[in-house]
Amino acid sequence: MKNFLTFALIVISTLSTFSQPGQDTIVSKSDKTDKLLVGEDLTYVVKYAFFNLGEIRFNVVEKTEFKNTCVYKTVAYIDSYPDLPFVQIHQVYESYIDSSSLFPLKFFAQIFGEDTVFIKYDFIGDSLVQIQKETRDGTKILLDSAASIHQPVQDGLSILYYTRSIIGKEQTIKIPCFVNAREEITTINFNEEAEPVSVEAVDYEIDCVYLDGYTDFVSVYGMTGNFEGWFSNDQYSVPIRAKLNVIIGSVDLELIKWNSTLWNPPIYKN
Repeated sequence: MKNFLTFALIVISTLSTFSQPGQDTIVSKSDKTDKLLVGEDLTYVVKYAFFNLGEIRFNVVEKTEFKNTCVYKTVAYIDSYPDLPFVQIHQVYESYIDSSSLFPLKFFAQIFGEDTVFIKYDFIGDSLVQIQKETRDGTKILLDSAASIHQPVQDGLSILYYTRSIIGKEQTIKIPCFVNAREEITTINFNEEAEPVSVEAVDYEIDCVYLDGYTDFVSVYGMTGNFEGWFSNDQYSVPIRAKLNVIIGSVDLELIKWNSTLWNPPIYKN
């Protein structure tokens, strides 16, 4: 049961946060949209101590039109390994992200299991989010409501791409996000100093920049508090490693696969 809880905590919290030098600011728009590469396909192993629990895959599927707006369609797949005791976890998340602002227009979640559910957020301007939850086959509506928001917000998947788009200088920012059907704030401290990072999939030290942050809300399965991340020190700011605190300790994500025709980890040259 411990392995099940660990895996559930890390994969859900990754999508919920991935949400002091410099001055605090509330971020409303990014001016760097070239970091979303259509065809980008990143896979991470989820680790707890000496155990590999499963994988998370992030894919920028296409650039298309949605609600008369040019958007990026992004998808995340969460899968536990077949030999994980007690449980199998399979989840799919989709976010349609405005290509100019990098804020989402729509978010989907599919949670597979005995009680498979489908969740949808529709972001209506900067003031309202329509929320729907139903059985995956659409035969039963579990929730149909709306939530007021006070500014543009990131969803659990889009916040990862938005964070990547604003890496580049030392600052502290507060990102409004919509998590667990309510508006919250994720605080992130960016550092511009380069540092080397090692992962098993790469036979050299990767040139990275570091960030850390904090959530003052409790996410699904109890994830809250501090997190850390190391992103490639280049124009794409690809996540290389992440470390999160959960109720049973520290868990890690580590890059293991990527589309090498589009990008490769930069070498740290000191």
